[in-house]
Amino acid sequence: MCGIVAYLGPRNGVPVVLDGLRKLEYRGYDSAGLAISDNHKIEIHRSVGKLLRLEVKIHEKNLSGSPVIGHTRWATHGRPTEANAHPHNYEGVVVVHNGIVENYLALRQQLTAQGHTFSSETDTEVISHLIVCELKAGSGFVEAVRQALLKIRGTYALAILYEKEPEKMIAARQGSPLVMALGDAPGEYFVASDVPALLAWSRDVIFLEDGELAFFDRREMRIVGVERGEQRQKVARRIAWDPIMAEKGGYKHFMLKEIFEQPEAVSNTLLGRLNEERSGVDLTEIGFSEKRWREFKEIKIIACGTSWHAGLVAKYWFESLARIPVEVDIASEFRYREPLVGPQTLALGISQSGETADTLAAMQEAKRRGACLLAVCNVMESSIARLSDGVFYTHAGPEIGVASTKAFTTQLTALFLLVLEMAARRQTLTTDALREQVAALLQLPAALEKVLSRAAELEKMARRYHQVNDYLYLARGLNFPIALEGALKLKEISYIHAEGYPAGEMKHGPIALIDENMPVVVLAPPDRHLEKIISNLQEVAARDGRLLLFSGPDLKLGQDLSGIDHFVLEVVGEELNPMLYVVPLQLLAYYTAVLKGTDVDQPRNLAKSVTVE
Repeated sequence: MCGIVAYLGPRNGVPVVLDGLRKLEYRGYDSAGLAISDNHKIEIHRSVGKLLRLEVKIHEKNLSGSPVIGHTRWATHGRPTEANAHPHNYEGVVVVHNGIVENYLALRQQLTAQGHTFSSETDTEVISHLIVCELKAGSGFVEAVRQALLKIRGTYALAILYEKEPEKMIAARQGSPLVMALGDAPGEYFVASDVPALLAWSRDVIFLEDGELAFFDRREMRIVGVERGEQRQKVARRIAWDPIMAEKGGYKHFMLKEIFEQPEAVSNTLLGRLNEERSGVDLTEIGFSEKRWREFKEIKIIACGTSWHAGLVAKYWFESLARIPVEVDIASEFRYREPLVGPQTLALGISQSGETADTLAAMQEAKRRGACLLAVCNVMESSIARLSDGVFYTHAGPEIGVASTKAFTTQLTALFLLVLEMAARRQTLTTDALREQVAALLQLPAALEKVLSRAAELEKMARRYHQVNDYLYLARGLNFPIALEGALKLKEISYIHAEGYPAGEMKHGPIALIDENMPVVVLAPPDRHLEKIISNLQEVAARDGRLLLFSGPDLKLGQDLSGIDHFVLEVVGEELNPMLYVVPLQLLAYYTAVLKGTDVDQPRNLAKSVTVE
């Protein structure tokens, strides 16, 4: 869950690494640290709390050097203290780490019995101790790291320095993301946990695979396999993202910027994927033949958090439009329940980062059982993308805010395109029906723009309710997952307790909570459930609940509902309502959090990419 940045090259690496860490602070902000190699010694500087505290320390001392490795931490093993902050140093071997060493307790006991003394509570520190053991046994730096890694069980992304070989650096990866970039100058290399940390310096990147180790010095870079030590050849890829895409662009928070980027992001997801006649879609990029699409008998959707909510919406679409049975699993549950999958199962994994540990592990389990894997993700060459038989990239661009917004709407857009592709291949929709759905899709970006132009109305709504302690979100059908997503956004960034419920279940428990202090958000788009949802509205009003209603323009309200908060959205088509109705809920959560004074982009206890189980 942590962020790693490293630099080796002719320039001062300190500002390079600090800049990269700022781009990765969404991955963790309990503590931060740098190790700076200069004049045959390595200086380590660490600080508890956000990166700014470390930057103040570094700038006061005017430090410089190369190579430099840096880390921003989200605590797993060990409390957020300076002693537990990275980098960790043992006898000149300095390590930063993202991941979990699952067998660290056994390794620590073994090393302690051999006379080693530990200075932290972290699992990471055992790595530096293991490397020192191998160095003392006579191995060179690279081989010592490789042998040490063979003793580790778990996940890691690592950057490592050794004081006795000060112009060298090693990076390694197993189960946690790590990307390298090639600089313009000879012998210049960058390493980071995620692409945005590198974009200001280079867009020519190499993605390390699991079980690979990269060695750098001023003359060369070599990549070897950890298990056998054989050399591997890698080709750099060009990343198209512009560096400014990872900046705030004048918005107060990344989250707000990303909410307002949704019309463009949805357009980018659609770009090049609609056929010339606009009567269907063109997803040849996935690489599945028409025969393969028709062979699938079921779909297992695997995801976590917001991506799971996108999967729940997709279940409605796949079953109603493509007429194929779908199960939606929380990834952390899927791998432990002996799932029934086989060659005719399409395992559809959804992950913004493509590095979500539980989703990756669940997809590996599905593959082991014979399923065909299809990934919907945002990050090129991510772990889930490389594992899968087919990949559908959302092209949302970098999403920095921890609370996902544009990733969700682009996931929904991508999933709807997949549904139309499958419906076309399975001939469950006519050409005219496909043309109607595509026409509605093309109207979506403009409809999103109109909602965003009324953000001030949602800010006013947030002012009326930001002091409450509890919220209830109600919806029916394919908008029920949007109620879940709206409640999740409010919880994540404002710390207000909120629950999403299918409105038909209200009388099975939640109605007991409703009183004059309870805001109840109701989604009532013009669809087949409208009559039922109006009955639920009446039930809330009869118990003096404070109604926040989101509906289409033609909803007629009785006199007893005339005083409620009512936000009217335009009609985009029943199937596409989830993409439209989620946006005002995102804004409601955002403005509520701002009014409460919480840290919107980096909410407590959360990190952007959950890369450990």
